[in-house]
Amino acid sequence: MNQRNLVIAVAAVALVGFGAASFFYKRTTPPPRAAIVVPTESTTLVRPHSPILGRPDAPVTIVEFFDPACETCRAMYPVVKKLLADYPKDVRVVIRYTTFHQGSDEAVRILEAARKMSMYVPVKEALLAAQPNWADHGRPNIAVAWAVAGSVGLDVDAARKLGATQAITDVLTQDMADVRAAGVRQTPTFFVNGKPLPSFGIKQLEQLVQSEVEAARKR
Repeated sequence: MNQRNLVIAVAAVALVGFGAASFFYKRTTPPPRAAIVVPTESTTLVRPHSPILGRPDAPVTIVEFFDPACETCRAMYPVVKKLLADYPKDVRVVIRYTTFHQGSDEAVRILEAARKMSMYVPVKEALLAAQPNWADHGRPNIAVAWAVAGSVGLDVDAARKLGATQAITDVLTQDMADVRAAGVRQTPTFFVNGKPLPSFGIKQLEQLVQSEVEAARKR
């Protein structure tokens, strides 16, 4: 079992109930804030268009190169969400789209349209929860992904129009250019305050975040 398969297995417990929970997200917990604009910086890791979860001005930045059709991204989502909950004043997550799987670019269009309509987090959670139903890597069923987004309240007709805009095409193009520039070859890939994980894993991510939070609090 390779490291990423191990992570999927370890995170499986966290995913129990995740599918059902995502559809009741608004009732059970306030969503992490998804900002439209990242403050000031523009680098290979962070762009002004990048979605943020958490406080935009948090001193510790987790950059996640994320593919909505990636099983390991799905498995790691509860881990990332818990880090935001554990360090609400200290940590933000910046999402970079990494469309390695067939159909991922269309799923990103759904997510970006949802973001423009202030529904980013519930739609992302719903797509991840239903990922096995739409993200067959050989034959992705994007119609199902749209239906899932609609099931949590997204106006699908309006979102389709937004998703087809040049602005969202530009996001996809820039993010994939940055994926290549950063040397990202698999998803999810994490950087914490610009530092890559020493190796991929839940503990490695948690420990690097903790270390950066402690350092930030001392400054």
